[in-house]
Amino acid sequence: MTIYNLGSINIDKVLRVPHFPAPGETLAADSYGEGLGGKGANQSVAAARAGARVVHLGAVGPDGDAMLRLMEQDGIDLAHVSRLGLPTGMALISVDGTGENSIVIVHGANTAVPEADVAAALAGATEEDTLLLQNETNGQAAAARAARDKGLRVVYSAAPFDADAVREILPFVSVLLLNEVEAAQLAAAMGKPVPELGVPHVVVTRGAAGAVLQDAGTETAFPSPRVDPVDTTGAGDTFAGYLAAGLDQGLGWQVAMGRALAAAALSVTKPGASASIPKAAEVSRFLHGAG
Repeated sequence: MTIYNLGSINIDKVLRVPHFPAPGETLAADSYGEGLGGKGANQSVAAARAGARVVHLGAVGPDGDAMLRLMEQDGIDLAHVSRLGLPTGMALISVDGTGENSIVIVHGANTAVPEADVAAALAGATEEDTLLLQNETNGQAAAARAARDKGLRVVYSAAPFDADAVREILPFVSVLLLNEVEAAQLAAAMGKPVPELGVPHVVVTRGAAGAVLQDAGTETAFPSPRVDPVDTTGAGDTFAGYLAAGLDQGLGWQVAMGRALAAAALSVTKPGASASIPKAAEVSRFLHGAG
């Protein structure tokens, strides 16, 4: 079983600030750092640390070598990451004193992924595999269609939210991941409640309140473990990667949701995006202690 992830790879540039600046305000940062980011890379790292075999599909520019080396440390297969002449994607992230974040993205190579390379990679996939997607690259709908034609599970994070992108990909999605704001946006765009959109499984995350699974006409709430947040950057990606890994590993919804929520909770207790994602052993210890 393998998770194929068509996803962004970013260089994260992180400023820790006492508060988010008001319009026209000049603010001195408390600290600055760089690291691996992008919703795609974060989710690949999370899935790999959860124990899944992960093949990342995407693109970087000439400045992306350091980010790829970080991904390689988690055993992620990067054979299908294209090298382009465009700059590697970038995220400018501000984190305030409460751990909340504000993010501006420069797409760069992420929106120029050669779709023929993606198709070639998916040609080797089987119905036992999973395709993981977000909205930070091109080619999601074509990849989702090809994956569903081969019988793969398609797990889709509808973020950053784009109604047209979601509308195009929705017919091929097995598991739709949304936060509460995105769920409201999608319902408004489609003119009907999210559970009525025909997706087999919908997961709506609710931050510290946990998440809700909607499927087969039922709704099941899953609480999140309580922690003291330091930096919420990457928590949603941690959840998505761990959930995809749990389903790919055949853990079942109850266990997969619980493990994904625990991993996301642990991730907000550390600074950074991919750097804050816990490994499976740490999540197991946390769950055992919480239990």
